[in-house]
Amino acid sequence: MTVTDTDPAIARDSVASALEQDRVESHLNPPPSYDLADHPVPTGREEVWRFTPLKRLRGILDGEASDKRLRREVSLPDGVTLSDITAEQAREIGELAPNDRPSALAVANAGGAVLLDVPADLEATEPVVVTLTGEGAEDLVWGHVVVRLGRHSKATIVLRHTGSARYAATTTVVVGDGAELNMVSLQDWDDDAVHLGRDAIRVGRDASVKHTSVSFGGDVVRMHANVEYDGPGGEAELLGLYFADAGQHLEHRLFADHNQPRTKSNVVYKGALQGQGARTVWIGNVLIRKVAEGIGTYEENRNLVLTDGCQADSVPNLEIETGEIEGAGHASATARFDDEQLFYLRSRGVSDAEARRLVLHGFFNDLIRKVGIPSLEEQLTDTVEAELAKNVLDGLPPVGAP
Repeated sequence: MTVTDTDPAIARDSVASALEQDRVESHLNPPPSYDLADHPVPTGREEVWRFTPLKRLRGILDGEASDKRLRREVSLPDGVTLSDITAEQAREIGELAPNDRPSALAVANAGGAVLLDVPADLEATEPVVVTLTGEGAEDLVWGHVVVRLGRHSKATIVLRHTGSARYAATTTVVVGDGAELNMVSLQDWDDDAVHLGRDAIRVGRDASVKHTSVSFGGDVVRMHANVEYDGPGGEAELLGLYFADAGQHLEHRLFADHNQPRTKSNVVYKGALQGQGARTVWIGNVLIRKVAEGIGTYEENRNLVLTDGCQADSVPNLEIETGEIEGAGHASATARFDDEQLFYLRSRGVSDAEARRLVLHGFFNDLIRKVGIPSLEEQLTDTVEAELAKNVLDGLPPVGAP
């Protein structure tokens, strides 16, 4: 039988099927929207909020208006500019729309954005360093940042947070075709700060991005890194390092959206916990759409529990819509000190405390060396040493001790 007239319903289904890759949504990454009505106040029962201690956010999610700002210190290499722009101009540049309530509130309440601009073909000779300092634990601050790298440019950017505040911010990074970016977000807050942040990155054709999130300070820190691609050949390396002390909640969420063919992503996050009530959360998710043939992706999270009374949650996820890929995998592990490593060191005359110190530095060292900024690598090594001295090297019994 020959059919000459097409049923409208069949035609609609055919078109919908052809566009399916544009409708796929991840259950761990809500659809983007500037409308606050699309991002209701969470109850804690939602999958994307169930690990976060909402009561300790101290009213950030209510969305109260505020004119408070973080103090800003900037070091800019020649050719790189920093300027204030409107929220409308941020959209015109091509920022990624907010996909959770904190980032939507930041856009709505920040009163404009800050644009860090690296022109096309410029290779910055020194790192761009932006230090943001909070003036008080009760100050409510909204942040809206756009980073733009022109075609074939190259830059290293360090965004450092210090002091104290209740801070919610969204940062969009637009990386042009063939550009190279090394970006570090450092959460070095005082112990009473609350920080909800989202770094959303769009990687251009044949561009490469290394994004490192480092969290040591703060009472509650919840960082969300998103990556999507603007053309084939883009590569993203997402690194993370965190160290939670007694009572701290450090949460990192990752989403790599492979929406273009022949793209790559590699995720490595490592964390340590010590002290009663220390809590870390790592949620990794990779979405491989039907159009993303020939991609390669891997995500890994390792946690080292140093004392009793800690909790580490680690949840890797893969959502795959096509089998035409180079490879996709994930790994997750949470453990205490390796007894064999400690025994080996002790048998050679190394004290117990020194053995634990060496094992921890070995755990973090390979990741720190990937940061690619020598002065910052040295600072991170010193910070790990200082964190370790608070408990394990200060006589607190290690995990499992009688």
